[in-house]
Amino acid sequence: MIFLKWLLVIVFLAFVIFNFSFHKKTLDSYNHQIKINDQILNVEYALNQIQQEKGLSDRVNLQENQGMLFVFEKPGNYFFWMKDMNFAIDMIWFDENQKIIYIQKNALPESYPASFGPKEDSKYVLEVVSEFSNKYNLKIGDKFEILN
Repeated sequence: MIFLKWLLVIVFLAFVIFNFSFHKKTLDSYNHQIKINDQILNVEYALNQIQQEKGLSDRVNLQENQGMLFVFEKPGNYFFWMKDMNFAIDMIWFDENQKIIYIQKNALPESYPASFGPKEDSKYVLEVVSEFSNKYNLKIGDKFEILN
């Protein structure tokens, strides 16, 4: 009987520890870095359709050194909207060579259901805080580099 009680305690503790470490990983999701115009950003990748559809929606804010990098499997015509967003952002589209092809500055939550995007194909889209593009003088042709 005592053995069974200890076994239940061990199983319970293992569950708590696993659950804590899983949530810590999901909350600490800005663990990648990119560099653009000498600025280093901590980015969260949006790699699959579920992550890409959700994006930054329902989040309260974003720090100036943070962003979300959408990485698509192949170049295509990707348009974005501000559904369920709580703050303004800049959206930056890149081609397959990681070169800026289009910038949508200061996209506002109230712009929904309007959508934004370039006429040409892109492979990456970076969402950052509003005015980031102006502050760091981003322009068409600038490139980003993945650091880790």
